[in-house]
Amino acid sequence: MTSTTPLTRPARLTPGARVAVVAPSGPVPDDRLQAGLDLLRGWDLEPVAAPHVPDVHREFDYLAGTDADRAADLQRAWCDPSVDAVLCARGGYGAQRMADLLDWDAMRAAGPKVFVGYSDITALHEAFAVRLGLATLHGPMVAAADFLKNARAQDHLRATLFEPETVRTITAPGGGRPLVGGTARGVTLGGCLCLLAADLGTPHARPSARGGLLCLEDVGEETYRLDRYLTQLLRSGWLDGVAGILLGSWAECEAYGEVRALLADRLGGLGVPVAEEFGFGHCDGALTVPFGVPGELDADAGTLTLDLPALA
Repeated sequence: MTSTTPLTRPARLTPGARVAVVAPSGPVPDDRLQAGLDLLRGWDLEPVAAPHVPDVHREFDYLAGTDADRAADLQRAWCDPSVDAVLCARGGYGAQRMADLLDWDAMRAAGPKVFVGYSDITALHEAFAVRLGLATLHGPMVAAADFLKNARAQDHLRATLFEPETVRTITAPGGGRPLVGGTARGVTLGGCLCLLAADLGTPHARPSARGGLLCLEDVGEETYRLDRYLTQLLRSGWLDGVAGILLGSWAECEAYGEVRALLADRLGGLGVPVAEEFGFGHCDGALTVPFGVPGELDADAGTLTLDLPALA
């Protein structure tokens, strides 16, 4: 599998679909979980929280229970034929710790279904692409505060899940702006910058972003750390041949002018279109971006137009 290969698109959801909510990373506040489940019920879905979603690890309270339990929840939900989609409750940290505990052969045999998450879930987006050849959705999470309070994020995810043909063109809020102008074609991939850098050398990392439309965002990082992650991707050759880049949010990082200067310094020399302020990731009203789907980036217009709907 290379970044130029379109991935298998799972089927869209229909009213009454059963969806499992899992916590592969951090612990989930119960009030936010219940609010998220209620929201999904309002979409005429049947949400079911996995058994260990409420757990907190005894020693490491940044984890939603043990690695084995978090992996078991995800695998059980994925292999349950009555479940049409698996939605992550939140990010945080921990997905990398449990990714090697999953039975990827069993999950592949279970067939494709919808998978949604972002932030720490980037590690699983990469794993699902490499091990299952499956297109996934980089989108808001069920128990995330920024999702529960924002109608734009809710509406865009709902349209992607139920009527994906209506959101084949994803437009940056406010029209976006080009860091480097131009157009590019490729297959979408990416996620949280620090997770992509951390994934290098693991069994679930793709060889490179060559030929792809790479989506990047991050949260709460000082500029020198962002510099480190980008430089690592550059020095490893992972960015060699990338077709184009979409930049999402940089919430709680340094002043955006400083971050923008770094992005221009590290990415401007690649000679490919780079669109900024695209409105995905850790931000209010975050848009849902499918990974593994071919399309065209117009950095000047601030649009990503998919060749196919995100879901079949």
